[in-house]
Amino acid sequence: MARLGARDAGCLTPRRFDPGDWRPGDGVCHAPQIASYSVRLAERIGTMLDAGEFPLVLGGDCSILIGSALAMHRHGEEIGGHVGLVFVDGHSDFRHPGNASYVGAAAGEDLALVTGRGQPDLAAIEHRRPYFRDMDVVVLGIRAHDEYRLDLQAAGIAFRAAHQLRAEGAARSAQWARELLSDCAGYWVHIDVDVLDPSVMPAVDAPDPGGIAYAELELLLSGLVSSPYCIGIEVTVFDPDYDPDGSYAFEIVNTLVGGLAPVIAAAPRSESASKLRPKVSTVEEAVRAEPVTVVMPAQRAAESSTPAADSA
Repeated sequence: MARLGARDAGCLTPRRFDPGDWRPGDGVCHAPQIASYSVRLAERIGTMLDAGEFPLVLGGDCSILIGSALAMHRHGEEIGGHVGLVFVDGHSDFRHPGNASYVGAAAGEDLALVTGRGQPDLAAIEHRRPYFRDMDVVVLGIRAHDEYRLDLQAAGIAFRAAHQLRAEGAARSAQWARELLSDCAGYWVHIDVDVLDPSVMPAVDAPDPGGIAYAELELLLSGLVSSPYCIGIEVTVFDPDYDPDGSYAFEIVNTLVGGLAPVIAAAPRSESASKLRPKVSTVEEAVRAEPVTVVMPAQRAAESSTPAADSA
């Protein structure tokens, strides 16, 4: 946080989840608890946005996207426009009752849920559905063999797989995503670190070959947050239990610090962009909001052993 000049906005600790007697057909495991937690996270993010701050949420598994999405829907309502989503992930997380025999783990279904697919206690909190429209979502970094890539295409959700991202370049891919969301009032960025290739980031719960490198993720992140329309980001799935000496944590922290450099730079903002977040006074009198960190505990063992967690 010191390297980012960030404020610690605290830790939202979830209860320990145990799938217990869950069975296929029961729906998303622990849905009421996840919904309650998502409301708490949305409130924390909303408070930061009201203060003119740039949230950096550290997870946790990918189910934290539900809370962020709820916050973005509320925020869009406040500013009078739709908020978009840039979904950077090694997996599409697009499993839902319409394309799978059963659902179970929200962390493998988060993109489907936040686009309105699935049970209403998670997909329609506060009767908001969807949190993000399909046309306002861009997916980056999924593998070429992703199980639900054709479902994304059928839904009209734009995506660029990892091999395409590498071929086009990370910076150009970020620009492509921004252009696709140019009609949005702003956008949120979701980053699952399993977008990285497991040869450089094995400390995740679902490693999958064919990912990108740290340098590419840094360029991609930098390109996404350099726009004043980027509202905040979340980073998920890094698992410290698989990183006993901290070497992978060191690499991902360096990547985040480098990628977030535009956020802490004192760059002028346009009058229209300034409507997204109020200007905050900092020591440097920066016109971009300071990053604020919300730390979410890593959810493993009983927490992440929820059923059907084959893509998180």
